[in-house]
Amino acid sequence: MITPLALIESLRIGSVDFVSPNEIKATLDIEAPKDVALNAGMPRPFPRINGYVIIPSDVGFVVGQIEWITIENSPYPKRKGIQDFGVIDLPFPLRKMSLNPLGVLHEKSYYTGDESPFIFSRGVEVFPTVGDPVLLPSQIQLKSIIESGENRRVKIGVSPLAANADVSIDPDRLFGRHLAILGNTGSGKSCSVAGMVRWSIEAAKKEKTNDKPVNSRFIILDPNGEYIRAFSDMPNVRIFSVDGDEDNGIKQLHVPLWLWNSAEWCAFTQASVRTQKPTLIQALRTVRDGKLKVATPSASMRRYLRTLLAILKIVYSSGDPWASGRKNFGIRKNFYEGLRKWSSEIKGNESFSDEENEQIDILYEKFDSLISAHKAQYDDLLFSASEIRDLIDEISTTHSIFGGNDSDILPIDADVPRPFTGEDLLRSLEATAEMLGTADHVETMIMRVRTLMSDARMKIVTSYSEDMTLDKWLSDYICPSDPNNSALTIIDLSLVPAEVIHIVTAVIARVILESLQRYRHDNNGSTLPTTIIMEEAHTFIRKYNTDGDENSAYKMCTQVFEKISREGRKFGLGLVLSSQRPSELSPTVLSQCNTFLLHRISNDKDQELVNKLVPDNLRGLLRDLPSLPSQKAILLGWASELPILVQMNYLDEKFRPQSNDPNYWGAWTNDENKLVNWESIAGSWQDYEMDRESNGETDAE
Repeated sequence: MITPLALIESLRIGSVDFVSPNEIKATLDIEAPKDVALNAGMPRPFPRINGYVIIPSDVGFVVGQIEWITIENSPYPKRKGIQDFGVIDLPFPLRKMSLNPLGVLHEKSYYTGDESPFIFSRGVEVFPTVGDPVLLPSQIQLKSIIESGENRRVKIGVSPLAANADVSIDPDRLFGRHLAILGNTGSGKSCSVAGMVRWSIEAAKKEKTNDKPVNSRFIILDPNGEYIRAFSDMPNVRIFSVDGDEDNGIKQLHVPLWLWNSAEWCAFTQASVRTQKPTLIQALRTVRDGKLKVATPSASMRRYLRTLLAILKIVYSSGDPWASGRKNFGIRKNFYEGLRKWSSEIKGNESFSDEENEQIDILYEKFDSLISAHKAQYDDLLFSASEIRDLIDEISTTHSIFGGNDSDILPIDADVPRPFTGEDLLRSLEATAEMLGTADHVETMIMRVRTLMSDARMKIVTSYSEDMTLDKWLSDYICPSDPNNSALTIIDLSLVPAEVIHIVTAVIARVILESLQRYRHDNNGSTLPTTIIMEEAHTFIRKYNTDGDENSAYKMCTQVFEKISREGRKFGLGLVLSSQRPSELSPTVLSQCNTFLLHRISNDKDQELVNKLVPDNLRGLLRDLPSLPSQKAILLGWASELPILVQMNYLDEKFRPQSNDPNYWGAWTNDENKLVNWESIAGSWQDYEMDRESNGETDAE
């Protein structure tokens, strides 16, 4: 019978000769394996960079990961006496290695025999001392190091350096705390993204006790159109694209204008802060009230008074100079001119009732007296707070007489997603500009809105449709009302025009976050776990200069994802980033990612950034990044008990994203002539209806 001491001695491969909190150095015995170890029960390569060894301690075994291996010559021995003069003693080479202390392998207090007798935990409390033996872990111990941890339900691969132990993850940790999948083009990054989704859904399906679909919500924002066929074998996959193809199950992508909030509109129109932005926000408030179409002069006056009342209340409450008493003549002059403009619209009408006409006269006299009191001189243009309050009260009284009430007031929030058409917004912009006296300053902004409405490429995505309500949009893009029908949504952004692609992406992500916030509010704190996957994240979540680009579309898009990364976890919204240029990503979003799956990264700046994401004593593992082959990656962070080199599961070629490298040689040497129909491509590109027969043209011609 082999005693524990004899077993330890059989697995000994060296001894400790240096200890620090972040590094342990060991000298290998002369008899230690030089290529393949046979003393662990089965042949195993040893020593290997990033392999594992253990050191006995008071609380179990300290687990060390091999960072480097070297050979050092032993020092020359000191000799005394002339009798040895001239004798050369050749040094004997000794092998040494550096270890990163990762954690402790504890022996379980209870063991049933059906599971591993060991459990691994991160962190080291009691370090070994110089002279302690360094052991090769047994097969059971090695698997315990890799496979320890609770709720490891989804297998993503195996560890080639740990006897091909299964590498499984806890999906709550992986998706709930945000995941970044980083790597160069061709390193297998997209396959890992598709695999994570597929393997998670398949693992959940095996756990279910009924035949209902998996209640999952993955939303893939795909700027390259890579994932359209990646899940073709799975049920309840919804695909949206600019050029929808109902015959192939691809729906028309629709992100209507009324879903955009004021920040997104300001970013698209590049509205200036002083004049254009206030006009745009007020126009949005007006157009979202859903009561633009009026049939009678009385109703028209009621709408005008409602808008005017809302403008004065906002300006007054914002603390502008006439309310606070500070001097700024330009602003007061604008307000003075505004009063004159507004008063010109306060006119009676024969269709009004006697009471309405009488009140109109009273209101006009109020305007006239206020204008007369502040005429000509700059000092007289300083309006007091009481004067503005009296004017608001008089307008409010007139509004009530014309049938207005509190429920008739414009929505305070300009971002309420109430439907409207592009034509409605244009009319509201023009009317608001006239009312505010900013018509001369908003021409360029109105022109951009007209461009959005007239451009056929953008209209197909953003146009108004009576069938598209807010609840229908949420049901289509997030999940149906019956959660048992939900699964996977793929949004193909590849043909979205560059002018609006950042806006469209931001709108989709923001609406998902806000809808989940409201879901939690309406359901007593329960969440609807959902994951957004952002491909080519460096394009949409770019770091930006906080001092400039006030209304930049990409900056606004990045800020949406920064909010998701900070707050999404509370509302059940996880974020998965996939990027080949981590150095260009927003530092805020990267700092909120708790798990990283790192494929091959060769760029110096990207490697430097990734090195900053991990503790100092683990950076040795990242030295493998420039040389990692495809299908291999380093998993580290919250979802893994320790950093692991993973060989990802095999993904069938037909389910891989369409991101293969172009086959130049195959095209050059292929005898088949590839016919290119440029006419068809140009027609769809230019949005022409290619109907030659209707023009009397035939192929014979």
